[in-house]
Amino acid sequence: MNKYQTVYTRLPYHFARFEQDVKRLQKRFPMLQVNIIGYSCLCKPLYELKVGKGKKKVHFNASFHANEWITSLVLMKWFEELLVTEYVQKDGTINESAAVFLLDSEISLVPMVNPDGVDLVIAAVPNDWQSYCKSINGSTDFSGWKANIRGVDLNNQFPANWEIEKERKIPKAPASRDFPGNKPLTEPEARALVDLTTREQFDRVFALHTQGREFYWGYQHYHPKESAFLAEKFEKISGYKSVQHVDSHAGYRDWFVYTFRKPGFTLELGEGVNPLPLEQFDTIFQDVSPLLTAGIYL
Repeated sequence: MNKYQTVYTRLPYHFARFEQDVKRLQKRFPMLQVNIIGYSCLCKPLYELKVGKGKKKVHFNASFHANEWITSLVLMKWFEELLVTEYVQKDGTINESAAVFLLDSEISLVPMVNPDGVDLVIAAVPNDWQSYCKSINGSTDFSGWKANIRGVDLNNQFPANWEIEKERKIPKAPASRDFPGNKPLTEPEARALVDLTTREQFDRVFALHTQGREFYWGYQHYHPKESAFLAEKFEKISGYKSVQHVDSHAGYRDWFVYTFRKPGFTLELGEGVNPLPLEQFDTIFQDVSPLLTAGIYL
């Protein structure tokens, strides 16, 4: 790890490692604002990282799904490199007024929406919760677990045609994946994102998931014309396939576009079977970093 590197990318990224990185970045970059926007089911803080002074508000989030934890690592590494590029001078000092991109934008990140689920997948939760989740999962192999610790799929929790997902999803009770809950926004993690987004009125949002090397940007007829322009640019920049419509409802991006009529993007990073191995990190990062940066300045 060099002197400009805080986020280490060669180990599984559970909550404790993520929280440590948040504190290190906050100490290193005084302009970085760290907020707690809520708490998970197991009372882990849900951190928002915020930087920039511009009028355009851009939001990024990751790890809605537990076994997609590599998205948190990608987002945090990209954010660290952005901070270094914007604020670190040639002599290694921090210049808070040096930012170029961030004069026009305010950047908000919630890098780990589902910390309890992430820790379950990486085997870092108390044994009593492992026992509960085993009763739902049928085994102690939690590699396929997407839900939060209570067995609710957080990205099926939002009030954007939630009833369609409730009707057609096979799980009708808590499960390792796909159960949308008994009604929208029953889970504290989902409510925290709704409260944050409603309060901040973001201009565009990016939700990081895995996998497929594609991104989704349309939602019925609610997306603005700007979304198509941005999607075309993002496809060229990243090599990821632009997909306007996908048969899905009740996700965070769906709700954002449906509610605010602003551009929203779901990025499906990498290829393969979740959880994607860390060996894919460098390739994913190389592909998606330019897209994330373009999401600020385009």
